[in-house]
Amino acid sequence: MAVLRDYGIVLRTHKLGESDRIVSMLTMRHGLRRIVARGVRKTSSKIGARLEPFSVVDIQFYEGRSLDSVNQVETVALYGSAISANYEKYQVGMVIAETAYQITESATGAEQFQLLAGALRVLANARSDPQLVRDSYMLRALAFAGWQIELLRCVNCQENYYQAFFSAALGGTVCQVCKTEPLPVLSENAIALLVALLRGDWDIAFVSSSRARKEASGTVKAFARWHLERALKSL
Repeated sequence: MAVLRDYGIVLRTHKLGESDRIVSMLTMRHGLRRIVARGVRKTSSKIGARLEPFSVVDIQFYEGRSLDSVNQVETVALYGSAISANYEKYQVGMVIAETAYQITESATGAEQFQLLAGALRVLANARSDPQLVRDSYMLRALAFAGWQIELLRCVNCQENYYQAFFSAALGGTVCQVCKTEPLPVLSENAIALLVALLRGDWDIAFVSSSRARKEASGTVKAFARWHLERALKSL
């Protein structure tokens, strides 16, 4: 039985028996892991609080066939309290965690871990609209997974457009000439916001209008639903 050590971020937990818990965790080098934490639901547990959702930990665990087993846990950052204290932040945090889980079920990389850790840190400390953090994370996580959204030209003919329509199936904006079915129009303000969120340009994102944010959020949700091939329950 191999002993592994890595940095991990807790995405979700499930009860197991009377006092144990299964912890689903995205690790930096070993991808998505399901780890059994024995006795963590007891009040005397010294590591239970470290294995709550949105926690970043330094963990040592025994590798198993289907489930691993925790050996040692050290705290790196606990974002759970700050995120859970605000309902909107908590909702966004659950969407981010579920997105990370679905994306990394089959493949992962250190960049997904770093992106997730950064998103949770910003969310915990953010004073602005948490939905901007959510949409930025989802766009960038999908891009790292190989699904980069096209926003600056037509995905079909690669030409600049006069009016942009959005197609999740095609992967981004479509021009009037290439549009072969009814598609929603993307406004210039929504496109500018989506580009800013993808690039992490917060100066532009923070001054965006509520209308542009609503339009951009709908686009991100549709894009994620198509490429993940299932709806996010947390949405």
